[in-house]
Amino acid sequence: MRPPAAGSRRLVVVGALGIFEILSWGSSFYLLSVLAAPIAAETGWPLAGIVGGLSAGLLVAGLASPRIGALIDRRGGRPVLAFSALVMALGLAILSLAPSLPVFLAGWLLLGLGMGSGLYDPAFATLGRLYGAEARPAITALTLWGGFASTVSWPLSALLVEQVGWRGTCLAYASLQLCVSLPLVLGLVPSPGPPPARFATVRPPAAAVLAGRERRAFLLMAGVLTLGGTVMTLVSVHLVTLLQARGVPLASAVTYGALIGPSQVAARVVEMAGRGRHHPLWTLTAAMSLVALGILLLADGLPVVGLALVLYGGGNGIYSIARGTVPLALFGPERYALLIGRLARPGLLAQALAPLIGAFVLTSGGADALFVLLAALALANVGLAGALWRVR
Repeated sequence: MRPPAAGSRRLVVVGALGIFEILSWGSSFYLLSVLAAPIAAETGWPLAGIVGGLSAGLLVAGLASPRIGALIDRRGGRPVLAFSALVMALGLAILSLAPSLPVFLAGWLLLGLGMGSGLYDPAFATLGRLYGAEARPAITALTLWGGFASTVSWPLSALLVEQVGWRGTCLAYASLQLCVSLPLVLGLVPSPGPPPARFATVRPPAAAVLAGRERRAFLLMAGVLTLGGTVMTLVSVHLVTLLQARGVPLASAVTYGALIGPSQVAARVVEMAGRGRHHPLWTLTAAMSLVALGILLLADGLPVVGLALVLYGGGNGIYSIARGTVPLALFGPERYALLIGRLARPGLLAQALAPLIGAFVLTSGGADALFVLLAALALANVGLAGALWRVR
């Protein structure tokens, strides 16, 4: 059992990272959910081009993630997360001052670098580097904090837009990065120190040690993250359109969509209550099964839309935990930061491309075709989770 002081210090670290994650997600991934329409109305820039900034940022994040993981493996997460706060602040400042769409998109490239070094995967890698094999409870607790990102950022963004406009909102988030996120990391996230002696003698590159069963597990987990990222983004971007295609009025569709956030948090609380008594693959299997069941019910439309979104939200909530804890269980703490950086790339790239894929499917085949695609991807992910049991 950990000494009480050590447990208290861990709570402080997780709390600091939790606030950091709320601000990081709110300053980047969730930013355009509220700001896109005001930006288009004020500037006249095409909405597709504005929203394309997020896709460009996610592409940068995906390309940078293996290098980010390697840096955390060597130096710990503290300098990487501090860099994320700084580069996000710079990107947001560029957005606020952008005179044209190309400059606006350039700001998103910097925000993408900030996302790649500051969202869940780098934070998970930081905890893995700090706590090794005992990082699972901290990772689970961190996702509970992160579950409030949209709950906090959407109303805050709406309030700021009303008071100071979209440019002032970007500057406000830049200030939060510099005045809150950066001090939290520098003041409360410790440096991990050198690798333990038992790891220091042999620390080969990840590519050199992934062979046989372990390599198959890595590829399967990469597949889970790719399909999971695709499904999550497709649903997030096109949910209202899909619900309206099933006869749900616009106002009701927005209300139904609000069920996802609380369901995510509730499912994470249930996972935390389990205190890690089961293998993380159970969490992953339950997550993929709930997501698939939710999507299949959603395709049926009324009257089960509410239940479908609660199931989907619950599955998506504990999927966030599984993406951090399953690699720790499969590959151990020695290479965790290095491997989670490599695993993050396909999921981020899939998230970047998913809105374009969804728009094409909707245009060419309608809502039914997109439901078929979502169901196929979700069921395939259940199969990949099952295959991971055989190679763990």
